[in-house]
Amino acid sequence: MRITINGKDADIRLETEQTVGDILAGLGQWLANTGYRPSGMVIDGELVHTGSLEASFDRNIDSVNTLDILTSSLPELIAESLLNVLQDIADYEDGAFEEKQRFREPWKESPQARLLAEQIPELFSQMEKAFSGEGLSPAGMRSIIEERLRELRDPSGELDRAEPLINGVCARLEDLPLDIQTGKDARAAETIQLFSGIAEKVFRIYKVLQAGGFAGEKTPEAVSGVSLTDYVSEFGGVLRELLAAYEQRDTVLVGDMAEYELAPRLRNLYAAIKVSA
Repeated sequence: MRITINGKDADIRLETEQTVGDILAGLGQWLANTGYRPSGMVIDGELVHTGSLEASFDRNIDSVNTLDILTSSLPELIAESLLNVLQDIADYEDGAFEEKQRFREPWKESPQARLLAEQIPELFSQMEKAFSGEGLSPAGMRSIIEERLRELRDPSGELDRAEPLINGVCARLEDLPLDIQTGKDARAAETIQLFSGIAEKVFRIYKVLQAGGFAGEKTPEAVSGVSLTDYVSEFGGVLRELLAAYEQRDTVLVGDMAEYELAPRLRNLYAAIKVSA
């Protein structure tokens, strides 16, 4: 049997495999380590459709001449799942009251929900609550999904669009010691929340660029003269220190770290990622 991956010959030696499913199971972990996942297959020139997948898995390899395994990058699969979630949101929004009450459980078993639960558990949790009638409104869900899609499809562009937000958060971090000293606790808490959100966004975009995105963009580490490893490591270390200070209610240390550590490091991290994007 000839085995190809995306139409190219694969150097795969069969040993104990008896069925097509055995072959796919053996390839699953190897592909996961490369950042790709199986997304379909073609047997003897015919695309296998969803309804016949199970029967195809059970086919004996002696009955197959050629097996072409189709793969997609993880960002591509996540984006496809998010597009399906957008349709799910529209279906939920258009449903009658009784349909909305029954929406969550079947949705949790859908392929898109399963992928979100595996890869973006916090987003899955938000969607699950929203489809239970709690938390986010349909408009709020749609806004979050559309933002994640922009990050996946155009990470460099989304990074550019985030610059005003990053500058604003850094300015607020530099003001944090004064806010704490003058009793502006609500503004201080809001600053930490805004910082957390924008930092998570920067790291999400970094990971997409690192994975090559959709168009095979340069990975940050591959850009001559620029290495982000130290930036990311140091930034993570400062975040852990800030969390420890916050848990100990050391407001003086929290303020000092925000002004002298977090603000400049966030600017530097952003600039380094932007140069390499």
